[in-house]
Amino acid sequence: MKTYSVKPADVEKKWVVIDAEGAVVGRLAAYIATRLRGKHRPDYTPHVDMGDNVIVVNAEKVVFTGRKRDNKRYYWHTGHPGGIKETSPAKLLDGRFPERVVEKAVLRMLPKDSPLARQQFSNLRVYAGADHKHEAQQPEVVDFKSMNTKNTRG
Repeated sequence: MKTYSVKPADVEKKWVVIDAEGAVVGRLAAYIATRLRGKHRPDYTPHVDMGDNVIVVNAEKVVFTGRKRDNKRYYWHTGHPGGIKETSPAKLLDGRFPERVVEKAVLRMLPKDSPLARQQFSNLRVYAGADHKHEAQQPEVVDFKSMNTKNTRG
């Protein structure tokens, strides 16, 4: 018996909408990364982009468990000597681009920097508010919060 390998022309991508209001960031990011890679499908092929197009709304209303909102730190380096920088999720969520918390959490759960990972990440659209501009694609609504009681807080 031969192993079936999906070709890129045979892939049918869906559009899904996920409401992130009250959702726990890590669990939400893990679910979105799985959908972007296509690992939820029975015909998953590792070298083909067969994941769905995911739209996340209300990204500014995500929650962290415990005291991670204030105590967790994100680090990056500017490339200059002594150029280590840090911030917290509270500053990002209260700042100008709150959707970056969800984007970076998903990006860090995808395979490390590769052309396929970049292509899969480009299928993610994150919006801070409740409205999005993809009604023409007729996205299917996924009720992430009702899948498990641990997916929501407060």
